[in-house]
Amino acid sequence: MFAYFDCFSGLSGDMVLGALIDLGVPVGWLDDQLKSFSISGFALHTSPTFRHGIRAVKLDVEVHDGSSVRRFADIRALIDQSPMSPGVKASSLKIFDRIADAESVLHGCPKEQLHFHEIGSVDSLVDVVGTCLGLEYLGVQEISASRIPLGSGWVDCAHGRLPVPAPATLEILKGVPIYQTDIPYELTTPTGAAILVSLSDRFGPMPDMTVDKIGYGAGTRDLEAVPNLLRVALGRRSSPVQRIEDRVIVAECTIDDMNPELFGHLMERLFQDGALEVYWIPVFMKKNRPGTWVQVLCREDRREAVLECILTETTSIGVRYSEVRRWILPREPVIIETGFGSLLAKRIRALDGKWRVVPEYDACRKIAAERGIPLHIIYEAVLAAGRRLTDSDSVNP
Repeated sequence: MFAYFDCFSGLSGDMVLGALIDLGVPVGWLDDQLKSFSISGFALHTSPTFRHGIRAVKLDVEVHDGSSVRRFADIRALIDQSPMSPGVKASSLKIFDRIADAESVLHGCPKEQLHFHEIGSVDSLVDVVGTCLGLEYLGVQEISASRIPLGSGWVDCAHGRLPVPAPATLEILKGVPIYQTDIPYELTTPTGAAILVSLSDRFGPMPDMTVDKIGYGAGTRDLEAVPNLLRVALGRRSSPVQRIEDRVIVAECTIDDMNPELFGHLMERLFQDGALEVYWIPVFMKKNRPGTWVQVLCREDRREAVLECILTETTSIGVRYSEVRRWILPREPVIIETGFGSLLAKRIRALDGKWRVVPEYDACRKIAAERGIPLHIIYEAVLAAGRRLTDSDSVNP
């Protein structure tokens, strides 16, 4: 099954778990599973609620004794020693590891020495482990999510009064598409952020899918601006091969007064700074002067580095940038066995479900140089070996 998390009002751990319960995860079963995991001193309470007229499940975790598992090492040991399936263990550890990485950066101490506060409490353990149990119960094998909205203002926590988004939330969301809102509350919590960042394959618009069920998990506040809900659509991909849609930054400028010898160095620097693609396009500029249109593709988290590189390494006094969407085909690195040895290549799956193998230039060039063989012969050997492979199990990712 495929699940799409539509986070139009942010998310928290209890909203995620509430949406999964709305999709059909039995509360009694979940309670039994969590207590077999040695989490005690809590009770699950669910109730139907309405946000802007939309019915949803509100989950509350009532903690009886306030006990907490504070240290990251304690949480990891608890999960490792639990009777849960390997998949639930791995997912739960991945989420807490993401949180620990963020807290380690913020507090400047090794992960093993971290003492979690809110995130190490019983209700956070229930949210994280319960989510992983619920996803397994529903048979979810793939997850994607929308961009993540952030609120504004301030939030009170164990470390005092902090700005929204909380530092841990923002650290966890590095590399993920986010956007600021003027809603004066914390829309996305560290636990909610860690769950999606750890389990989601990609972030962006809802892909083509056939929806079977929709679940709504409610947040605590009843917001005026938007319904405080997390919506999860459960179903199947509409086509056997899902094109991947994501967002990238296009940075560009035109140059007519730079030594052409410097463009080679510029390209090397741009790739070092995280560029995905770099193009030089001949153009005619004002007063009919020949020039070069510089166009660079990069991800959002590399935008600043790429823009600074262009302004530092060229004579341009300005650079434009914009966000664009793109479709890409699924691909993965593979090892192809040829008469020249094992060579790295890419395996790409087309929309009709068929695979094709594309040689990796650097790998082929190295063998050609070592053996004194024309490069096109190495290419042809990789392509021929790739054509002989009729199923995905015939190559080693």
